[in-house]
Amino acid sequence: MPANLTPQYQKAEEEYRRAESAQEQIQCLEKMLVLLPKHKHTEKMQADLKTRLKETRAELAAEKAAPKKGKSYRFPRQGAGQVVIIGGPNAGKSRLLAALSNAQPEVAPYPYTTREPLPGMMTWEDVAVQLIDTPPISDSLFEPYLPNLVRSADAVLLCFDGSSDDAPDHTATVVEQLTSRKTRLARESGFVDDQFSVVQVKTLLVVTRADDGGVHDRLAFFDEMAVLDCDRQLVEFDRADSTAELCNRVYRLLNVIRLYTRAPGKPADYSSPYTLPVGSTVEDLAAKVHHDLADSLKYAKVWGSGLHDGQSVGREHVLADRDMVELHGA
Repeated sequence: MPANLTPQYQKAEEEYRRAESAQEQIQCLEKMLVLLPKHKHTEKMQADLKTRLKETRAELAAEKAAPKKGKSYRFPRQGAGQVVIIGGPNAGKSRLLAALSNAQPEVAPYPYTTREPLPGMMTWEDVAVQLIDTPPISDSLFEPYLPNLVRSADAVLLCFDGSSDDAPDHTATVVEQLTSRKTRLARESGFVDDQFSVVQVKTLLVVTRADDGGVHDRLAFFDEMAVLDCDRQLVEFDRADSTAELCNRVYRLLNVIRLYTRAPGKPADYSSPYTLPVGSTVEDLAAKVHHDLADSLKYAKVWGSGLHDGQSVGREHVLADRDMVELHGA
């Protein structure tokens, strides 16, 4: 990635990765082409973007011309982020959703219980995270809507049944099935070598039934079968402390900060924070509150961040978790 890409371009690129339809991808690609700096170091990127835009327009035309086949699912983002739960048969996906959220999925000892995506909201302190359970992935079953659902997520939880001798093979199959569809589970989200067709998605390997005596041998066997560079979390849902730690890890996957706001002369609102990526600025928060406010923003007063209470800062000031911000427009 060239070193001089603007923050505006990087945001457009992230919007493209999260796009859930061909039409949304086209809009993002067109925006990226406009924002991409034009010089010899970005010539290959310009060419790749134009190629991807041409291909996506062709895909959209083919979609419109083809008869409708199967179901498609779209889940508007809610809360601090969207996390998709995937795994092989009986990996513990639905149990995970039930343990961490308000959803009530069918949980059964037989495989293929989950037949369609099911969302739920996980509470972490004063924010919520959207979790989406999905049907199992196997050699014989792969729902066609899954790649877009996974690629557009903020993060993925890959479930591995620590008590099952089938888990290494089943989980390796999940990784292979997604990789073959240009979707890689990885330590961080982003594009692979600026190809704009192969997408990496930030992943946490969640090892369910982790108190089983053979869990470490099964994980070692899995490591020999599949290439998967990501963190892992062992969880036993019968223990409250283990479930709570998984909840913490899921929230930390999002790499966001909580920001509270107050209108000038009004009481502070600590009930419903905004969430933004780590490194976000006062201007980013203003845009989140309202795009007109971002345009008219003059300065802000901030409580927190190691500043004096109510210190005035400019639009480029980088905010910290739990800052209270008072935005002042023209």
